[in-house]
Formats: sequence, C-alpha cells, structure tokens
Amino acid sequence: MTAFAARPIIPRRTILTYGRFDGFGAAEAALLKRLCCMGADLIVGCSTDEFADANGAPCRDGFRRRRETLEACRYVSRVIPETCWEQKRTDIVNYNVSIFAMTEDWRGAFDDLQDIVDVLYVPLGSSDPAMQPMGEYRHGTFN
Repeated sequence: MTAFAARPIIPRRTILTYGRFDGFGAAEAALLKRLCCMGADLIVGCSTDEFADANGAPCRDGFRRRRETLEACRYVSRVIPETCWEQKRTDIVNYNVSIFAMTEDWRGAFDDLQDIVDVLYVPLGSSDPAMQPMGEYRHGTFN
C-alpha cells in the first residue's frame, strides 16, 4: 500500500487585499502566495487608473494590463476594481470576507473595519520576501 503525504487543510476563508500592483514582480507574487495560504480564496482589489491618479499615485501600466497580470497569478481567485476608499466595507460584506489583509505600511488605516472582519497588516520581510516565512496565522497575528 502506498502512503500519501498528508495535505494541509486550508480553512474555508476568503482573504481580501487591495493595491495598485504596478510593475508586478517577485515581491508581489510572494505576498499573494503568503495571503493565499491563509484561506481558500484570495480576492485582489486592483486600483483603477482613475483611483490611482486621484490619490497622486499614477500607474505606469494601465488597469487592464495590471488586472490581466493578477488574473494570471495562480494564487489569485478573483480580481475586482478598486474605485474608491469607501468600497472596502461593501466588498467585505458582499464577498463574505474573513480576513482583510494589507501590507504593514498601512498599519492602523483600516482598523475601523474590525467590527466586520479580521484586519491583518502583513509584514513585507526582507528584500527577498519569498525567503521570509510568515509563520502561522492565528487571530490577527503571525506566530
């Protein structure tokens, strides 16, 4: 009889994150991989060109190209457009999100969402994020 290695059980959680994802590279892929490992579905809100411009952070690549790049990423379940700051609460409810995750440079900015979702600020790690394990996620922190 052949023994099979036990597969880790992934909780049926939906993770939501947002960003511009302009110049998608290894660091962004590593971040999405780490988020994907925390649940069953990873939804990525990609800033539209208009939203990025309005916030003083224009993108080199257009929204369509950034969206296509994210959709091609195997860690991403769904890509939605980020059009305004206020949509986050609605998206959390509409997509039944369990964890709202942003990079730690946003620490504190989304604490007002804690009444409806577990808010997580994710460490970026070193210059090679793929080499930095995040540990195990438990109740809003990594151990």
